Amino acid sequence: MRISAGYEITFDCPAPTPMLLQLSVHPSRVGDLETPDVMVTDPMVSVSQYHDLFGNFVSRILAPAGRIVLRNRFVIRDSGAYDAPLPEAGQLPVEDLPDDVILYLLGSRYCETDQLSNLAWTLFGGVAPGSARVQAILDYVHRHITFGYEHARATKTALEAHEEQFGVCRDFAHLAITLCRCMNIPARYCTGYLGDIGVPISPAPMDFSAWFEVYLDGAWRTCDARHNTPRIGRVLMARGRDATDAAISTAFGTAFLAGFTVITDELPERQSASL
Repeated sequence: MRISAGYEITFDCPAPTPMLLQLSVHPSRVGDLETPDVMVTDPMVSVSQYHDLFGNFVSRILAPAGRIVLRNRFVIRDSGAYDAPLPEAGQLPVEDLPDDVILYLLGSRYCETDQLSNLAWTLFGGVAPGSARVQAILDYVHRHITFGYEHARATKTALEAHEEQFGVCRDFAHLAITLCRCMNIPARYCTGYLGDIGVPISPAPMDFSAWFEVYLDGAWRTCDARHNTPRIGRVLMARGRDATDAAISTAFGTAFLAGFTVITDELPERQSASL
């Protein structure tokens, strides 16, 4: 399968503003690119890039005062396979987890494990550890939160999402991650492209998507509490503890979002996309 993906994002900055941007395809998917994954800026500014502590590509720019447009369009190959279902897998005891996985049991900016632990053990303590417990958490979050773009709020935490029962995909992910961590299941946040491939086309505007991964039987497994069903064509951009580590943009100053378009389409085998 070939997927055409990209974005056009516009910011208005009252003054020159340093920004970090996580808009590149994740290093694990670079080998699948058919065309370059290059961010174009208007006006043209210098773009540098580094790998962060989680292995993501991060771009650095100094946005000038006024309006700046960031855009990209690329083609990437995908297996076309649905997400692998959760296997009949157990969870490792905490003492047997690898050192680099322990981090994903801890509370973080949007995942208040200390405040949701009692709820998690009340709801899921009687469910068999491992994949059965993860699926129970997925089912609960999927039922508990109602999706709606009008409910998006950049500061909303897992606890607030649980109490309000409304949110967007990142809120589904944050709540499910938190409940997993409370049950000693390592879980990490993911963001990227997920188009309407293999499902009915949604009338809502396309956006980046958030999902998460859990660590079971020595491997990371893809989970999606918003959809709670296998999907086709995920294109990972970034992973981390929560949305803080995988933020699309981080401005060190004032930057007003003035335009936002995301594109994710399946292409015929011989068609290509251009900027």
